[in-house]
Amino acid sequence: MTIAVGDKLPEATLVRMGDDGPEQFSVTALTQGRTVVIFAVPGAFTAGCHKLHVPGFINNADAIRARGVDEIICVAVNDPFVMKAWSDATGADKAGITMLSDPQGAFAKALDLTLDVPAIGLIGRSQRYAMLAEDGVVTVFNLETERGVDVSSGETMLASLEGKSSAA
Repeated sequence: MTIAVGDKLPEATLVRMGDDGPEQFSVTALTQGRTVVIFAVPGAFTAGCHKLHVPGFINNADAIRARGVDEIICVAVNDPFVMKAWSDATGADKAGITMLSDPQGAFAKALDLTLDVPAIGLIGRSQRYAMLAEDGVVTVFNLETERGVDVSSGETMLASLEGKSSAA
C-alpha cells in the first residue's frame, strides 16, 4: 500500500558521495527526532526534474527551513556518482539540499511509489512526490498524479508548511 499521511517511513538505505567515497544513511537515522522534507524525482538530469523540480526547492530552501524544517532531501533511483554530479550542476549542494541516491530503488519500492516508463528508458524509478516527515511520520504528502511538477513543487511544499503553522 502506498505511503500516506500518518504512516511511519519504511527503513531503507540511501547513499551520498562523500569526500572519501559513498556514504550510507538509514531513513530512520535521517528522520528520527527531526523534521525533514523529502522530495523524489524520476531521474537526475531529466527535463522536469532538472529544470523545474530541483530549482523550485533551491529557490524556496531558506523559506522552507525557516518553517522549522531541519533538512531538505532529494531522492532519485540513480547512482550516488550521478546524484553528486547533478547536485553540483544544479547548485543544490550550495542551497543546502541533500541529494541522495536510492541505488536499487529500495526506498521507492518500500513506499510503493515505483515508476516505469519504458518508452523513455525509465525502469524501476521513483514517482514524483514531496513529503514532510516529523520524527519519521509523514505529515504532508504531495504525490504527482499527472505529468509535470505541480503538487510536489517547492512552492507547494512551502504553502503546505505555511498552512500548518497558521493552523497551529
